[in-house]
Amino acid sequence: MVMQDDGTVEVRPEPHPGRAAARHSGAYIRAGVALLLYGAALGAWALYDVLHADLGVGDFLEGLFNPLAALGPLLFGPHAWALTVATAAVGGLLLARRRAARTAALLLGAVLLALSLREGVGLLHETYRTGYAADPLGGWYLATRVLELVASVVVLFALVPAGERPAPGPPGATGASRWHHRISRVCGVLFLIMGVLVLAWTAWGPAAGRGAVGGYLRGLVDASAREVPFGTDLAGSPEFRTVTSVVALLVLGFLACRARADVRGALLLLAATRLYLTVQMVVLLAVTGSFDASLRTAESTLSLMTTAYELVASTSVVILATGPRFSAYDARWAARPTAGLPGRGGQP
Repeated sequence: MVMQDDGTVEVRPEPHPGRAAARHSGAYIRAGVALLLYGAALGAWALYDVLHADLGVGDFLEGLFNPLAALGPLLFGPHAWALTVATAAVGGLLLARRRAARTAALLLGAVLLALSLREGVGLLHETYRTGYAADPLGGWYLATRVLELVASVVVLFALVPAGERPAPGPPGATGASRWHHRISRVCGVLFLIMGVLVLAWTAWGPAAGRGAVGGYLRGLVDASAREVPFGTDLAGSPEFRTVTSVVALLVLGFLACRARADVRGALLLLAATRLYLTVQMVVLLAVTGSFDASLRTAESTLSLMTTAYELVASTSVVILATGPRFSAYDARWAARPTAGLPGRGGQP
């Protein structure tokens, strides 16, 4: 950029359109470090599981996609593995000041905060606290949960005020903007449909007499609700994961339908996670030969169709969100005026 200042000409490089403004670098670094520290703790538990179960590298890698390949790990299932990869990836992108990582980190921060609060409710029960005291690893697990809470608070407090908007301009003024709005709405509709389907299946369970509503709600908010040893839910209970997925799908779908430029990272993170978990489900159906059984009743057929839709929709959102036409940072970011901003000396 060429800037005139008291008759002198100063040449400054244009800010990268995909990077956050320099004034937000501190917030991005704090949030990135917090997520990386928490991801390192999860990675340590994964390593402990692999060593404790005496798994070979091949068994571990196969178990990432085939749930029946490695039955040994207790703390680490596919959801915990997805959480570990997500925190490490988003933390690294935050350190690189990538704007798309902000909403992905906010999504992770909200989920981690909810996990911490659920664990706190469990600790109100004496029997659950006894499990911590009786287990040799109880102190380490509790430290992981404390780190989880600290990381979530740091991420949310650092990144909520660090939002940015592109330079003002009428919607659809450029071809890039029109394409962004269209693709964003397509992703939003796919997410909304997926959220409604998951919500319908969630409501169908109690309606069909499969579990009481009270027990489901307790499993959602209370870590001590399940009759399993403490610490086996690093990524939360099935009830917690289902409800948080529904909320995230519906909220992000709504925001994407409004063509909000800054939800691209959250869309990509959630779609990639759903894709990985759906692929695991498809692999499980394949290795157990359950595809034919899934077509014998109307309910099982609908379930299989829902799985197929999730696979297609998640793949579509990942492809669209990583495509150049859905870049949340079109020419308006690069054209954003940076000279003459009061108190910033023209810096972005």
